[in-house]
Amino acid sequence: MKNLRFYILLLTGFTTFLVSCASDDDNYESIPSQSILESRIIELYGSKDALIQPLATDFNLIPNDPNNSITSAKVELGKMLFHETGIAMNPNMEESMQMYSCASCHHAKAGFQSGILQGIGEGGNGFGVNGEGRFKNVMYLEADIDVQPIRTPSVLNVAYQDVMLWNGQFGGTGTNQGTEANWTIGTPKAVNNLGFEGVETQAIAGLDVHRLVIDQNFIINSTYKDMFDEAFPNDDVSDRYSKLNAGLAIAAYERTLLPNQAPFQQWLNGNENAMNEQETEGALLFFDDANCYSCHSGPALNGMDFYALGMKDLAGDEVLTIIDDATKRGRGGFTNNPEDDFKFKTPQLYNLKDVTFFGHGGSFQSIEDVIRYKNTAEIENQEVSSSQVTPLFASLNLSDDEIDAITAFLENALYDSNLQRYVPEELPTGYCFPNADPMSSQDMGCN
Repeated sequence: MKNLRFYILLLTGFTTFLVSCASDDDNYESIPSQSILESRIIELYGSKDALIQPLATDFNLIPNDPNNSITSAKVELGKMLFHETGIAMNPNMEESMQMYSCASCHHAKAGFQSGILQGIGEGGNGFGVNGEGRFKNVMYLEADIDVQPIRTPSVLNVAYQDVMLWNGQFGGTGTNQGTEANWTIGTPKAVNNLGFEGVETQAIAGLDVHRLVIDQNFIINSTYKDMFDEAFPNDDVSDRYSKLNAGLAIAAYERTLLPNQAPFQQWLNGNENAMNEQETEGALLFFDDANCYSCHSGPALNGMDFYALGMKDLAGDEVLTIIDDATKRGRGGFTNNPEDDFKFKTPQLYNLKDVTFFGHGGSFQSIEDVIRYKNTAEIENQEVSSSQVTPLFASLNLSDDEIDAITAFLENALYDSNLQRYVPEELPTGYCFPNADPMSSQDMGCN
């Protein structure tokens, strides 16, 4: 633990100097690990402030798309539309009419991920307690069910991402500059041509992808009309109640989904009792010898780089769809550049313990499994050659105690237990959400 040892020696040496100048009656006190952690973070980022997440209402501090400023009216509209099952009006099968929403695959009880390995929108039944009880409707064929061939990523902390999805295909700025040839007309990727960042692009494209309809008659004859009027007062009435504006409102809401009440965030804001000793030790390792910070940084502890780590794709009898070649190739499947093959976007790390599958293919059952995988650095996906794997994927030589400490930091110190504050109490339509099929309604006690 090179850097940690340096700080410990430096700080304890200074303390020893002070003690030697004091009387023999003074009690020696060791340097608290939190002081070492703070010093390390300051060395890396200049101050603890660099990792602090703003309040969800501090719109000027939340990263905005320059073409979609966040307002309270947009956020409120987006929150409702994100959970609204009433806009599921173009399903492949009539029995799923108005039965699912964006939140079917991204709900608060699973850390705004899906509660199952593959999120199911249309074609799913049930919810369970935390979304783990959703399953495929037996009436649906594989071609008709709305399920992704990759693990559903969380929409927490999307404000700190300029492109979206594991392959980063959504987003018409920043990271995706130079990929314009792959914004294929006639596919959802064409929405990149509107010039929005990834959060906005995905929200707009997702309405069509998941067959969610923004119908003007539906809007005008409901409470939503006033909400659109407040959110987009400067738009001509003929354009105001549109799919574009619905997507922009959903994106504004998603940008406010910040797990800023997690213990680590509390500690960054000055609460010295927010993390216990093991979690603090894990944070020290995270930001030092374990080298996690090289890929996971900033307020979301994420990154906008793509890495090949040799993890498996979705596999097994429970997989509900064919895993196509483009999905397996990750970033390379979008850019068509062989150098990008098997690379996937660095995910954010908050509220991970709400689910039991990790990695883009869900091949790990716990956070500890992922840490151990990175510690041994032995490729599990035999389709990925060692030459394609990032040099950062190297053995860490962590002990079991150190792995336990990092696990405690990720599981507990990065866990915001109050994500329900981002969920509406009820929808303007009065429909059940995030799903409205009879079994989900029964599971959730929703009438």
